[in-house]
Amino acid sequence: MAKSSRVPRPAYEPSEGSILHVDREFYSQIGSSTARELVGSFEVPVRSGKAWTVDKGHVCRLSTPHGPQVGDLNLWARENPRERFWASRTRQLQKSHVTTFDRLWSCLPYLRPMCTIIGDSLAGYKDDVGGRVHDLLGTRCDGYVNAMLTGRQFDFHCHSNLTRAVLPFGLYESDVHDVLNVFQVTGLNANDQYFMEPCPAKPGDYFEFFAEIDLLCALSTCPGGDLSAWGWGEDEADDSMLRCCRPLKVEVFRLTNPSLLSPWHPPAPASYTGMHGMMMPVSRK
Repeated sequence: MAKSSRVPRPAYEPSEGSILHVDREFYSQIGSSTARELVGSFEVPVRSGKAWTVDKGHVCRLSTPHGPQVGDLNLWARENPRERFWASRTRQLQKSHVTTFDRLWSCLPYLRPMCTIIGDSLAGYKDDVGGRVHDLLGTRCDGYVNAMLTGRQFDFHCHSNLTRAVLPFGLYESDVHDVLNVFQVTGLNANDQYFMEPCPAKPGDYFEFFAEIDLLCALSTCPGGDLSAWGWGEDEADDSMLRCCRPLKVEVFRLTNPSLLSPWHPPAPASYTGMHGMMMPVSRK
């Protein structure tokens, strides 16, 4: 069959005034404003995880101060962790690799933007095989699939790192969910199979988002580091991937110019109020 030049329309196309239509002028002003105060800063060590909070209306920056490194990001509503990041719906509403002005959406029954990306030093990146950065196609690495594929035990995959990170906040392994792979380059090959390419980040590259609601965030520094030597079956005694690992930096900022936020309101959960086609039982007298 001859290859068509037709470009299909997106299934979820933003229209003027809809919640999918982002006010680019507003978020550009937030992203470019220097009227901000640093309220928190730390580095996540290699093969580790860290959780932290971000108030609504604040800005969070993830960066690569020491060079290329992939990070796995989870988000929850701070006051209700049942509301958490929904990677697959975000992939549909936005795209498979997110960047400036894309939003990260929460799960049902809430379905609202948790944050909006306002800065991305790797925006527009595409490698020679079609790989793009900030991946929503894949998910976190974990010890279960590693044991299944290799028969070996390793406790510092991203799933395990995130599990340890959220324990102080009263969350558990079951609360860890599909991630945004920040700084990770991925794509689908000609056979429609998932592939990963080395991280292109340089010292100082960043990914920045505006918190639409109060957030609990957790980030894992992937044990594969920059993925230039990725493989399953890590061995802590002899691990060539360790040389590819670097810390990631997290910074949280408070905006000090209140007028910047004057047109903004935190988004409400989705307004569906039905009963899924089920009627409440009526008592018999």
